Amino acid sequence: MEWQEVCENKYLKDLPFKIELNKWGQIVMSPAKPKHSICQGLITDLLNSLIEQGMAFPECAIDTPDNVKVADVVWASDARLDIIEEEDVASIAPEICVEVKSASNTIKEMEEKKDLYLAAKAEEVWLCDQTRRMRFYNRQGELGASLLVPDFPKQIGRRKGIEN
Repeated sequence: MEWQEVCENKYLKDLPFKIELNKWGQIVMSPAKPKHSICQGLITDLLNSLIEQGMAFPECAIDTPDNVKVADVVWASDARLDIIEEEDVASIAPEICVEVKSASNTIKEMEEKKDLYLAAKAEEVWLCDQTRRMRFYNRQGELGASLLVPDFPKQIGRRKGIEN
């Protein structure tokens, strides 16, 4: 299956799942729980408050070497937004791609997605674990803090603007 077919399929609209395609064009669905969605919202809000230009937003479909993956949160500069905003699937990854680990994710899956986003030209990939601890990566490996958003906390709190 191709991504355009997924986007146009009336049976796949409004599902309470994140939909991705694997390298064989098979649909992969992941159910979302409130805790996961809240974490996405906190990360999005923090990014938008710390960076004046560009935009952070959830659920961005990205064309990767292993078909379409959907990052939980991304931040894209105005220049990348100009490229991807009207596309069905982002042809280039936003500069920051964030994955929030849920109980159903394995560490291996998270690492694979990190590598796929970097291959799709993300500058940084952030992984958020179930305790809301953040880990930051670029092509050289793990970073002590984000180079693009150095003030982003290493641990996000339970509520907007609160760090643990």
